[in-house]
Amino acid sequence: MPYSPLRPYAPALNALGMIVMIFGLLMLFPLAVSAWLDDGAALAYDQAILVTFVSGLLLWSFTRSPRRDLRVHDGFLLVAAAWVVLPVFGALPLLAYLPELSFTEAYFEATSGLTATGGTVLTGLDALPTSINLWRTFMHWIGGMGVLVLVVAILPLLGIGGRQLFKAEVPTPMKETSLTPRITETAKGLWLTYSLLTLGCGFSLWLAGLSPWDAVIHAFSITGLGGFSNKDESLGYFHNFNVEMVAIVFALASALNFATHYMALSRRSLKPYLYDPEIPFFFGVLAFSIAMLTLYLYNYGAHTDLATTLRYVAFHVVSISTSLGLATYDYTQWPMFAQLWILFLGSFIACSGSAGGGIKMMRAIILYKQVLREIVRSLHPNAVRPVRLGRQPVSESVLHAVLGFSFMYMVSIVTLTLILSATGLELITAFSAVVACLNNTGPGLDAVGPAFNYQSMTAFQTWLLSFTMILGRLEIFTLLVVMTPTFWRR
Repeated sequence: MPYSPLRPYAPALNALGMIVMIFGLLMLFPLAVSAWLDDGAALAYDQAILVTFVSGLLLWSFTRSPRRDLRVHDGFLLVAAAWVVLPVFGALPLLAYLPELSFTEAYFEATSGLTATGGTVLTGLDALPTSINLWRTFMHWIGGMGVLVLVVAILPLLGIGGRQLFKAEVPTPMKETSLTPRITETAKGLWLTYSLLTLGCGFSLWLAGLSPWDAVIHAFSITGLGGFSNKDESLGYFHNFNVEMVAIVFALASALNFATHYMALSRRSLKPYLYDPEIPFFFGVLAFSIAMLTLYLYNYGAHTDLATTLRYVAFHVVSISTSLGLATYDYTQWPMFAQLWILFLGSFIACSGSAGGGIKMMRAIILYKQVLREIVRSLHPNAVRPVRLGRQPVSESVLHAVLGFSFMYMVSIVTLTLILSATGLELITAFSAVVACLNNTGPGLDAVGPAFNYQSMTAFQTWLLSFTMILGRLEIFTLLVVMTPTFWRR
């Protein structure tokens, strides 16, 4: 390309053009469904696909340069740019079919879809065409594992290496090691595992009593840990215990490390689950929370009997803590302690390398063990007590990184809550909206609880929460790195 101020960023922008083109081609799926069902939304997809593909093609054409592997700067820039830009194109079908929707609302909806958050500004979901609801949850499925992990399997075929992209996109522990010798094979293996889990979820939902399209739509939502539904009442619309149990099982599976699933599948053995250090804490905290909240709410008289209490508690503890966000009951009717407890769980329950949000269980374990070490050091200053994860010692550099991330996570919650409060939003609503969006959970408390949505937000509040969802999806630092002046010095 001729010299221009954008030339240093040409490799990242060129790859972004490819990603946008591929994203446009993914819209062929809901287009085919719309044409098959004749639901009236086909023209919206025609327009969206044309604009998306042509935009990607133009960006790719104007930024062509001698091909080289993506460097560290390129990887960070590409990941951040993709997660900011793709919701623009993901919003196009919604804007084309729902002209009353503002761009701000459509961008929020698409961002919520791609980040697998699940907070919505739409009402009347039951009356929307099947393909529109399918596109909303399909974005969950694309973003749940990370659309860039899918693309990294394709970029080498186009002459661009993808290791830096993969390392910037995939959460910890896979940043340090590859499951297979080639990064492309790693991405393909993870997506194969993810696809098989989705097929199992969809088939199980169908057997549990959902119609085929309801099963497909909710399978994308559950395995992507997104939370969009094609019903205003979310999963509670079906009043089906078997469906709720299927959702719990597959939400738990999707909140585990997909590297563990992949190794168990490839080795045809359950041993990888036994050696995963996050799993005992994952199930232990969930079991304790379900038992404690069931007894607490039963004694409080929140529900008529113990079995009903256990049913609602088990579903919502799993749904909110794993960042799924589907609901069967308005849990904001519970005492505030129970509401805050399940919102708090969503900050750390999901395992690293999963489709879930929050700081991830691995970081929580490391923080917990670091606190224990400091207590021992206070009593025994000369004691040598390394922090271990499983049988492996955790290096000081990893400890510092976890502490730094945790600090920025808390700073982000406080800062964004204060900004929202300054706009006139009630404190509980502001706090829970920030936590729900940063953890990619979806529903919060009070005015953004499961009985409501984010439609009441002002334009500024909506944009701020869109930023919060992207910040959480990229685990804070990836986006903050690009926002520092040092990053742009060449």
